[in-house]
Amino acid sequence: MTGWDIQPQGVQGQLKVVGTHAGDLEKALNTLVTDMQEAAQAAGTAVPGSAAETPLQGPTASGKPLTRKASGPVGAALAEYMNGRKTTHFEPMAQRIQAAVLGAAKATNEYVQGDLDQAKEAQDAARQVRLDLLKEPGGRK
Repeated sequence: MTGWDIQPQGVQGQLKVVGTHAGDLEKALNTLVTDMQEAAQAAGTAVPGSAAETPLQGPTASGKPLTRKASGPVGAALAEYMNGRKTTHFEPMAQRIQAAVLGAAKATNEYVQGDLDQAKEAQDAARQVRLDLLKEPGGRK
């Protein structure tokens, strides 16, 4: 078996770097979603003069009336594109990053625990050898 040379502090440092980059990726994706929403709103509709907000029908609470922005084919296509990307690319990407970070942390913790277990076994064996040497011949102390 080959030897392992894992430095837990080094792994921890790299996981922090990955976490920082994952945060940057999250910000970029949020910006992308915002930009796509703005692009969809700016694209307007296929009907002249219908880009304004239209009041929703039905009973509403008191206060400002509820409105809905008109959406055209370009806005609908952008929304469909983003929904497709969210489920096929963005969410799985976030899940893979999370799984990789948690897996690396767990593996490193198991490695450290294994080292501690081996050290304990070595100490117990050394203690037993010492006790055996201290016993008098014939099994008496």
